[in-house]
Amino acid sequence: MRPASVGFQCPECVSEGARSTRSGRTAYGGRRSGNPALTSQVLIAINVAVWALILITGGTRSPWSYTLGLHTGTFRAPVQGGVQVFQGLLDGAYWQPLTAMFTHVEVWHIGFNMLALWFLGPQLEAAVGRARFLALYLLSGLVGSLFVYWFAPAYSLTIGASGAIFGLMGGLLVIALKVKADVRQLLMWIGLNFLITVVGRGFISWQGHLGGFIGGVLVGAIIAYAPRRNRAAWQAAGFGVLGVLLVAAYVVRTAMLP
Repeated sequence: MRPASVGFQCPECVSEGARSTRSGRTAYGGRRSGNPALTSQVLIAINVAVWALILITGGTRSPWSYTLGLHTGTFRAPVQGGVQVFQGLLDGAYWQPLTAMFTHVEVWHIGFNMLALWFLGPQLEAAVGRARFLALYLLSGLVGSLFVYWFAPAYSLTIGASGAIFGLMGGLLVIALKVKADVRQLLMWIGLNFLITVVGRGFISWQGHLGGFIGGVLVGAIIAYAPRRNRAAWQAAGFGVLGVLLVAAYVVRTAMLP
């Protein structure tokens, strides 16, 4: 018999209690979040802060939209106070693939993206843990920026968190398939968003959306299908390999451009 909080328990009862106690980790190895919405709230706060900065410094004519947004090379643009020269990724603005993910100008743009993040983010963080959710969000956005760098017209300005949001859709789809959930409604929602992208491709970055979705599927697969034995090490290695491939693809594209 084993001493317990009330009397004594047999060893079999202790073992059964240990098995039935809720684990402190998710099914994919991440630590369970005490507040699964926290990371999404922080990401939303950063996006809103950048949007407010752009709004008070000129909106569509704010220099910050060109400094933080993603474009290929150096060019001149009309901003509040005159015309200004801005560097692009090709000329050393290496922060742009990341900062473009947090940059919005139009209220409908940030509103749609943050609403999607508000609904998708907590679900995914609860399923995979905070660190893996953040990796999914950021890596998906960077893959979306990579597709923009490769396939968007040169010197076009691309901004918005849409690539990362499509990455969350891709990651959620992979996890839902892994647990054999009914994905019909999710597929309908993803299909509707891609339909909107195709219809509005004149002013919507299909490159960022497609790249972000593919990035989300890749990161979701790394999280969901990593071997159970040494799962964290496998996942970290997968993220590392994807990061190296991303850097290599950016370098190759830069070498190809005049």
